[in-house]
Amino acid sequence: MRTTGWKRPSWKNGAIVAAALFAGGGVLAAEHPAMSDAQMTASAMHAAPARVAKGATIVAMGADGTLRTLRKGTNGFTCMPDNPSTPGPDPMCMDQNAMEWISAYMAKKTPPAGKLGMMYMLAGGTDASNTDPYAQKPASGNHWIKTGPHVMIVGADPAFYANYPKSADPDTAAPYVMWADTPYEHLMAPIK
Repeated sequence: MRTTGWKRPSWKNGAIVAAALFAGGGVLAAEHPAMSDAQMTASAMHAAPARVAKGATIVAMGADGTLRTLRKGTNGFTCMPDNPSTPGPDPMCMDQNAMEWISAYMAKKTPPAGKLGMMYMLAGGTDASNTDPYAQKPASGNHWIKTGPHVMIVGADPAFYANYPKSADPDTAAPYVMWADTPYEHLMAPIK
């Protein structure tokens, strides 16, 4: 889950609550050419396995933080395109429980209990702090990391996360807990 570049809580933040983890960074939209709806749909579909993406709802976040549906889906997953203002690819796709988790994160509220959720970021993710859920840039002591293609498990019972490394500086080539011991801890599981 990536937080780098978020303006307000951004697309992943704001969106998934408008829809899914993350964006911003003060980079002006004018610096990035706008993607067409077809380009945004293609980008969003890179977030998940083809069978999941094919049936997912595709949404895009507007400059004002509102979500716009590009395509209505049938399988309960929602995918969002890459945010061009972040340094790396970060399209994501999540189930309904993960969307509720993100909504709570965006609002700085405790995520709903007992709602295990899954997110795909198969194109990779933007760099982020592994210890500060709201860090927007690297700083001394905030343990900035980079993780390639991965899936995330959110909303699990704390006992689940106890089975995985919680190091501030994890081996990102193996599963680890991001934002350990916060209400937003989640499992990062690299797939390559």
